Amino acid sequence: MIKKILLFVLLMTATLVSAQDIIKTKNSSFTLHLLGHGTLYIDYQGTIIHIDPWTKVGNYESLPDADYILITHDHGDHLDAGAISPILKDNTVIIAPSVCKDGLTSFKDVQFLTNGDKNKTPWGNIDVVPAYNLVHMREPGKPWHPKGVGNGYVLTIDGTSVYIAGDTENIPEMKNLKNIEVAFLPMNLPYTMTPEMAADAAKTIQPKILYPYHFGNTDTSKLTELLKGSNIDVRIRDMK
Repeated sequence: MIKKILLFVLLMTATLVSAQDIIKTKNSSFTLHLLGHGTLYIDYQGTIIHIDPWTKVGNYESLPDADYILITHDHGDHLDAGAISPILKDNTVIIAPSVCKDGLTSFKDVQFLTNGDKNKTPWGNIDVVPAYNLVHMREPGKPWHPKGVGNGYVLTIDGTSVYIAGDTENIPEMKNLKNIEVAFLPMNLPYTMTPEMAADAAKTIQPKILYPYHFGNTDTSKLTELLKGSNIDVRIRDMK
């Protein structure tokens, strides 16, 4: 009951907490709740899909419980057990790469999936795709995000595909992504992409709608300028 009251209060003041965009699907629509940084959740007809929940950008005691939680990798701003616990139900499914095992030992119903895996759900499909660095390194020979370790996800919801890139650069595998309606691309240094890299990735993927996210102090207007005339709807939200 307390959580329902808190959720009602959150919904009544949602514009103060997060941006919300409605995306049309073949037969219906879903709502994107953009909490900040690399964190968001999707509400499709009452099915709640949380992406990289992080306590720094949301009060998870008052956010809707998760039917699915997708974790892209094990860095603390993406794998946060303190954000996961308050949104768990008995049947919540957690999907993560195996590098997250140590951080998820206290949770049941965890599916550890790797690049190339697929998961069919009642609302559509989850395809696991690569997310890694080619250029930016922690130190010589050691990328911030090594190949094969982290996950990106393509969610197909009632025929509409949403690409959650995770922490990645404009990698060659993006050429394999087809018919993406909505894309979330990271754009912060030194960990992911420059605006030029993100623009190159967007031109490769050709989404109808692009959200730069996880962008820190990067000037998002540079990306908008680089994609001028591309017919990509670049939507800037508070996703630092």
